[in-house]
Amino acid sequence: MKKIRLISVTIAMSLFVFTGCDRPELPYDNKIEGIYVGTITSPNGQSKEERKITEDAMAEITKIGNLMIEVHLFNSELDTTLILNYYDDMNFVRVCFTGDDFETAYGHRLSEDHISRGMMGHIQNNETEWMHHLNDEHQGDGDEEHFGEFDIQDHSFRYRFDRMVDGITTKLEFQGTKL
Repeated sequence: MKKIRLISVTIAMSLFVFTGCDRPELPYDNKIEGIYVGTITSPNGQSKEERKITEDAMAEITKIGNLMIEVHLFNSELDTTLILNYYDDMNFVRVCFTGDDFETAYGHRLSEDHISRGMMGHIQNNETEWMHHLNDEHQGDGDEEHFGEFDIQDHSFRYRFDRMVDGITTKLEFQGTKL
């Protein structure tokens, strides 16, 4: 009987050790995935006084890799998909371009350590993932713009982007709340 109990304890401890080595779900991983219902707003002219055009829209957020999401924005006029990295920043999860889109936007590539997401092992001085990303990956005095975020407390997602139609670029902003 003692032998069976010892084997059971050994198996239980082995399972505990093996499952403890996996990367646990981060608290916001499951909170950002899902469908967000809201609007896409675009300016109707150059001045602030001119009316804005607002249309109903949806965003479907799907986790596709380690700290990487696919954002599918769509409505009756628009259907676009973005691949973005995401970073914890207290009550927010902020997003940034990845791969070639990062290089096109900022003029330099992500470092190799950060592409593999090994960067989180050397966060220091109580940095959030977002602060660490900004400090390690963005150059200059913080003038490299970012375009979106999730607000964990109010379950919302906001993202600004450009749309090219007939050679004309229009700035758009999606603002939605999770279903």
